[in-house]
Amino acid sequence: MQGDPPGALLAVQGAGLGVPLVGGGWAEYVNLDHAASAPCLTTVAEHVARLLPYSASVHRGAGFASQVCTTLYEGARRDVAQFVGARDGDLTVFTRNTTDAVNLLARCLPAADVAGGVVVFDVEHHANLLPWRARAGYRTVAARSTLAESLAALEAELRAAPTALLAVTGASNVTGETPPLARLARLAHRAGARIFVDAAQLAPHRRLDMAADDVDYLAFSGHKLYAPFGAGVLVGRADWLDAAPPYLAGGGAVREVSTDAVDWATGAARHEAGTPNLAGATAIAAACRTLAALPPGAWERHEAGLRARLLDGLDGLDGVVIHRIWSDPETIPNSTGGRRTGDGAWQDAVGVVTFSLPGHDPARVSAYLSAEHGIGVRAGRFCAHPLLARLGAPGGALRASIGVGTTAHHIDRLIAAVARYLRVGPGWGYALRDGQWQPTPDDRRLPDWAEEYAAAAVHDLPAAPCGT
Repeated sequence: MQGDPPGALLAVQGAGLGVPLVGGGWAEYVNLDHAASAPCLTTVAEHVARLLPYSASVHRGAGFASQVCTTLYEGARRDVAQFVGARDGDLTVFTRNTTDAVNLLARCLPAADVAGGVVVFDVEHHANLLPWRARAGYRTVAARSTLAESLAALEAELRAAPTALLAVTGASNVTGETPPLARLARLAHRAGARIFVDAAQLAPHRRLDMAADDVDYLAFSGHKLYAPFGAGVLVGRADWLDAAPPYLAGGGAVREVSTDAVDWATGAARHEAGTPNLAGATAIAAACRTLAALPPGAWERHEAGLRARLLDGLDGLDGVVIHRIWSDPETIPNSTGGRRTGDGAWQDAVGVVTFSLPGHDPARVSAYLSAEHGIGVRAGRFCAHPLLARLGAPGGALRASIGVGTTAHHIDRLIAAVARYLRVGPGWGYALRDGQWQPTPDDRRLPDWAEEYAAAAVHDLPAAPCGT
């Protein structure tokens, strides 16, 4: 690698965290599981700490604290809209997470016999597959071996039958590959459809511009964008959202109620009944402000350097298979953070890499990485079962994902740990317990403050959903 090894781009909570290893040792935790949940930015944690003394209801009080909270909540919509490049008139609706946002939009689609069905690729996360399946005219397009061929197949499917919505991933949660959103939007619009982008993995890695790419709807989660759990957003055109029944019926979603009638609100409030998650919504906005303030190109260069380091290191190990959806070459960020463009045969990729060690259970490897090296990666099928089957890993794989707090040292530790596993195997015993691989014995203990929450058997945790 040329130049200085990449360090952390932004400060995150948990940097330098020490975790126990089997046998009594300790190590600095290497978090390479950002695609599941990213650590909270320090600026976001500071924002939440400033907010908590003002805890009061949003839109429901004349007290000063309530006025502060209402101002922050409505201001958060503005910051999120600016971060994603929304158009004037687009709504920003706060939800629980991306899955909640997709389900909300699914309930807002016009009748299928009027507007047509929903089209998706088969490489999507379950959150962008399952909510559409009850829709009449739902169709799945099988991804081809190249992105260019996949786009051609999609265009043919959009011409084949009336379509209301094309729902696509902004970046694969399995491989990090990103399709060209502006081109997909043009394909959808030429067919009379709108486009929805699942940006759960794209928003934490790339600047977004809904207006420039002509994206109609977009959703992402706060917990993947360096904010706390429990909040997400749906941003997009108002007409479908205003015409649909409220997602939740209750206070805050109405203008007037009588014993036998209700006049529902329009705008974002129509789908935000009840007291909102003020801390979650404004934390997302704080993360958006922090990321938007990065110098041009810094985000892309940081991630590109780390991703290349990870791919080079894994590719240099005999016994490692790196998974990709498409065989088209990846684009390479230039010195200003720009990307080479082309006719659709080129693609971009964010800092998510999935790989296998053929002949080795990925869940066992991930348990080894955690227990003996203090490294956190994801093992399983990543809530993308059809894609893992397509990639030839129906039993699951390993995923390492990069964030703004990742350093070259973290990448090097993972590569060294995988190399050691392939060379000499684990140095500790492991056994399947309730479907999960666990060190045997496991002498690691939870932090003292967490012990009160522990079950009788501290590490007998339920099997992961969407796992193997």
